[in-house]
Amino acid sequence: MIVQRLGSGELSARVRELAELLVDTVDDGASVGFLAPLDRAEALAWWEERTAGVAAGRLAVWAAQDGDRVVGTVSLAFPDKPNSRHRAELVKLMVHRDARGRGLGRTLLGTAEEAAAAAGITLLHLDTETGSLAERLYGGAGWTRIGAIPDYAADPGGVLRPTSIYYKRLGARVPAVS
Repeated sequence: MIVQRLGSGELSARVRELAELLVDTVDDGASVGFLAPLDRAEALAWWEERTAGVAAGRLAVWAAQDGDRVVGTVSLAFPDKPNSRHRAELVKLMVHRDARGRGLGRTLLGTAEEAAAAAGITLLHLDTETGSLAERLYGGAGWTRIGAIPDYAADPGGVLRPTSIYYKRLGARVPAVS
């Protein structure tokens, strides 16, 4: 399995595979912002729209490949406000059903965390459906859950679900208490 960061050109070249991954993720019930059944054309258009963000440096996207097939992805969204350049949002961590159970989710998460730290990011945040399998991944990787918002987002079936908010500090020093 190879995980690589995609520039805008590589992202453009991989949008069909990433769209298939997004459709699979939604069809499997993951709450990643879309309702099921997700049309392939809609998934393709969504990924194509991301290329501008990658080109502008507002978004970093990694793809995990098994052979020549994309089986996972994760992204970091960077704020453009001067007072928030120390943080980023972890978004769209997805692993294809066929590739689960091999630690790929943890690998993708670690890849994004390491890249964020190397870029000087000291705080990451994310949201995920409360009670989802993803919560176990984030909790096990040292992320801190700060609470849940009821009825925050609809799951792929259209049912409103609570969303848990997490954060993780990266390389930040804890001030000494005097």
